[in-house]
Amino acid sequence: MNKIALGIGIALASLALGACETTGAGGTGAGNVRGTQKPVAFTWQSDDGDSGDITATFGNGRVFKGKYYQITDSTRVEHLDPLWDGWSRSARSSGWRYWSDDDRRDFVREYDGRVLANLQANDGEHMRCRFSLDTPSRGMSGGGEGRCQLSESSREITADFPRKS
Repeated sequence: MNKIALGIGIALASLALGACETTGAGGTGAGNVRGTQKPVAFTWQSDDGDSGDITATFGNGRVFKGKYYQITDSTRVEHLDPLWDGWSRSARSSGWRYWSDDDRRDFVREYDGRVLANLQANDGEHMRCRFSLDTPSRGMSGGGEGRCQLSESSREITADFPRKS
């Protein structure tokens, strides 16, 4: 990502974060639409460390909002149902290499220490994300990176979350 795109992403993230009152842990991240220099700014907020709200704001002003969940050995699979909202059955199991809900017990074991999210834009389009945490015991505050995918175009977005001190 070039410095201009990164700067735009960080500025958008700062603007979005400054617009809301924060409680608990929160942070920002930056990314771009894969294969382009189109920036995407991420902000997240959590009161419990294992889940929270996440927002992705594209450089053109389009916003996706949703929930994220850190998968741990105590994650209950029924709490993960919102991750598949807006995705067809075929897209759930074969549409993206990062997750499937075919056998959810195995899913929790395989994704332990990762963060998954399902976001939605005002027009109903969804974006799903998978982040690998640098320090899972610290949650999103420990930093990480990952990818997101848009439901209508299948375009992928890269994302990086810096470690918070």
